Amino acid sequence: MQSKLNVGVVGCGYWGPNLIRNFRALPDCRLRAVCDTSLERLRHMQALYPEAAVFTDYQEFLRDAKLDAVVVATSVGLHHAMARASLAAGKHTFVEKPMATSCEQCDDLINLAAEKRLVLMAGHTFLYSSVVRKIKQIVDDGDIGDVRYISARRLNLGLFQKEINVTWDLAPHDISIIQYIMGEMPLSVNCCGSTNVSRRIHDVTTMWLGFSRNRSAIIQSSWLDPRKTREMTIVGSKRMIVYDDVANLDKIRIFDARVDSPPHYDTFADFHYAYHYGDIYIPYVKQEEPLKAECQHFLDCIRTGATPLSGGQQARAMVEILEAASRSLDQEGAPVRLRTEPPPGTESITAPDADSHSGSNGTPIENGNGGAVPNQPVTAVKPKNRRRARPSPRIP
Repeated sequence: MQSKLNVGVVGCGYWGPNLIRNFRALPDCRLRAVCDTSLERLRHMQALYPEAAVFTDYQEFLRDAKLDAVVVATSVGLHHAMARASLAAGKHTFVEKPMATSCEQCDDLINLAAEKRLVLMAGHTFLYSSVVRKIKQIVDDGDIGDVRYISARRLNLGLFQKEINVTWDLAPHDISIIQYIMGEMPLSVNCCGSTNVSRRIHDVTTMWLGFSRNRSAIIQSSWLDPRKTREMTIVGSKRMIVYDDVANLDKIRIFDARVDSPPHYDTFADFHYAYHYGDIYIPYVKQEEPLKAECQHFLDCIRTGATPLSGGQQARAMVEILEAASRSLDQEGAPVRLRTEPPPGTESITAPDADSHSGSNGTPIENGNGGAVPNQPVTAVKPKNRRRARPSPRIP
């Protein structure tokens, strides 16, 4: 493979320019082309990156741009069709979150990528955050004891979406972090919310995830809050962690606080909770741009054949949770059980270790115990009924 990988980005709206900027800055990447239907956006990108070819037609972009990899940063409804067209054209493919709008679409992409031996990766940016990795290390080292529950709040005023609700827009960030910390899929999902601005789209939601060993997580998402809030609390049996992503420096605070119940008591009068209040610790974490690490990881996986930390199976797991949340919303918050084994008619899946991924220049990012985890093979899911491929549409 040549020294630099040729990368093209489709979608130059809200998030695409950030991906363009980061891929272009990487030494082993050549920003070859950008694609969008807006001539105004393309002119702006061309002024910033004159070396990149511009396209308004997606099929022409795939056919003529001489790309090794494609980055899909369009609206969610186009993710599956465009990613499928990219994989069918033989391009390694990076898709922004969520990877698709259904598990069926995710399975289709996973199978096609495996068939063509291409890297398929989803944009779960926070998994590449040095702060989140530090939290994972603290939890895995047992410093806070057993995780009891996680509470996440992701609130702001807008940006309102027209085709997805606030859960599909904001909650994926928190879901990816929670799964990374818990190390497993939830067993059940409850989700309730309200439609305040649009009658069709929920703009305020609360999701509850039930895990094994009586653990749980709560995710509050809102487009109707006056302050931008990005906060997560991990409550352990010994200590508690507060992660504030909006804070400039002290993003992690560890509270030496807990509540203990008496081991034995004869009468209710003998029962007293013991409250422990200790010091607050602020661990040092070197600040790095997670998106840059994520983009580099994608390039490293293409070069080495490694399974991405946020590969197709991880992306599918997130979509499965989001689909369950949507069903719960339709049922006014009723619990929805998730599958705990592969669907009937599928082969077993060997997923990569959640702590194994690479950093810049192909160096492994360490796992929670300070060591690099070997890559594990992944076996593609094979649904019983395969749909015939449909041509990818142009960008709307």
